[in-house]
Amino acid sequence: MNLKVANDDAFIQVNNLSKFFSVGNGRVLKAVNDISFTIKKGETLGLVGESGCGKSTAGRTITRLYEPSTGSVMIDGVNITSLSRRRLKDYRRKMQMIFQDPYASLNPRLTVEDIVGEALDIHKLVSNKLERRRKVVELLELVGLNEEHLTRHPHEFSGGQRQRIGITRALAVQPEFIVCDEPISALDVSIQAQIVNILIDLQKKFGLTYLFVAHDLSIVKYMSDRVAVMYLGKIVEYAKSEDLYSNPQHPYTKALLSSIPIPDPELEENKNRIVLTGDLPSPINTPSGCAFRTRCPYAMEKCKLEVPVTKEVKQEHFVACHLTD
Repeated sequence: MNLKVANDDAFIQVNNLSKFFSVGNGRVLKAVNDISFTIKKGETLGLVGESGCGKSTAGRTITRLYEPSTGSVMIDGVNITSLSRRRLKDYRRKMQMIFQDPYASLNPRLTVEDIVGEALDIHKLVSNKLERRRKVVELLELVGLNEEHLTRHPHEFSGGQRQRIGITRALAVQPEFIVCDEPISALDVSIQAQIVNILIDLQKKFGLTYLFVAHDLSIVKYMSDRVAVMYLGKIVEYAKSEDLYSNPQHPYTKALLSSIPIPDPELEENKNRIVLTGDLPSPINTPSGCAFRTRCPYAMEKCKLEVPVTKEVKQEHFVACHLTD
C-alpha cells in the first residue's frame, strides 16, 4: 500500500508494515498486511475496524512490542525497526502504550507508586525515593487521582480508576507518541467520556501524538484528526476525519458508518443501514483479489482477480477499491 501523503511534517511514518504469525503446518496468519500511513505531530489518527481485523496488532507492532515481519516505522525521522534492543530501550521514552484491559495490564502485586515509578527507575528520571514519590503524585494529579492512592493496589480501584493509572504510567517517561489500544472499550459508558476527555486534555497540555485504536466510530470522530479504516489486516480507506465521515468511498467504510446509532428514534428507524452478509474471512486463508469481496454488495469479477491499488480520490483521501476506477 503506497500512501503518498505529504511527509515533510510527518512525525510518525509507517511504511508497508506487516506482522505475520506462524500457526503451524506451514500456515501463516496475516494479522497486519502491508499497511502505510503518517501522523503529524500533535495529531490523532483513529484506526477503526471490526474485532479481529488487526488493529491492536498494528499498534503493538508499531511500538515494537511485536517485531514486524516486513516494513518500517519512522518516529521523528528515526527508523525504530532497525534499532538494536539496547538502543530501543533508550528510544522507548518517545513512545508508550495505553492498553485495552485495565484489569490485566497492571501488576496486581505492585502499589500504584511502584507501577508508575517503575518507568522512572528504568529510565533513571529520578535520583531518590523522595523525588520519585513527588513525581508520581504530580502525574496522578494530572488524571484526577491523588497522594492517597499511592499505597493502594490495582484491585482496590474501579475500572475507570485503573485506566487512569494506566494513562499515568504511560505519561511517566514524558513520551511524545502514545498508542491508545481501545482504552475505553472495557469501561462503563458513563466512564468512557471521562477517559476520552482526559486524553484530549493531556494532548493539548503536552502536545502528544496519538494512534487511537477503537471500534466505536462516534468516539473516533470526536477524537481524531484523520481516520484509517482497517479490514482483514489491510487499510482500505484513509482520510481526514471530516472527509471520511461526510463522504466515505469504500463500501466497508459506508457499512461501518451506517451502523452508528442516531440519538433520535425516528431518524434511527428510517435511516438506510447497510447490513453486511457473511462472516469475516480468516486471516490465515484470505480471499483472492480484494479481501472484502466476499461481503461486498458491489463485488465484480475484477474484485476476485486483482488486489485493488490504493488511490488518492481527492486530496489526502485514499481508497483501495476497484469502484474508484
